Amino acid sequence: MEAITLLTFFVLSVFVGFEVVSKVSSTLHTPLMSGANAIHGIILVGAVIVAGQAESIPVLVVALIAALLATVNLVGGFVVTDRMLEMFGGRKPAGATASTTKEESK
Repeated sequence: MEAITLLTFFVLSVFVGFEVVSKVSSTLHTPLMSGANAIHGIILVGAVIVAGQAESIPVLVVALIAALLATVNLVGGFVVTDRMLEMFGGRKPAGATASTTKEESK
């Protein structure tokens, strides 16, 4: 494909992605983040496979960058999901820390 066609697809996907994400209500945010985390896990596995089979240095570098970015995005998604789920946990007693309330609930 020509470079201008690829650039057009990229720009259109950015606009469509922004419109879709900006219209999501806050009650659907956590389930969508969980789905996005699964997708980023698949992307991470694909980047590792490509890095393992790379036959040239530029392909290896791009694959390692993709693996790094997918890892950061995956971990960040789990952190955001965990914070969102803590918001629905109810009020904590005064002076209790997050680790104390988790141990008490077991």
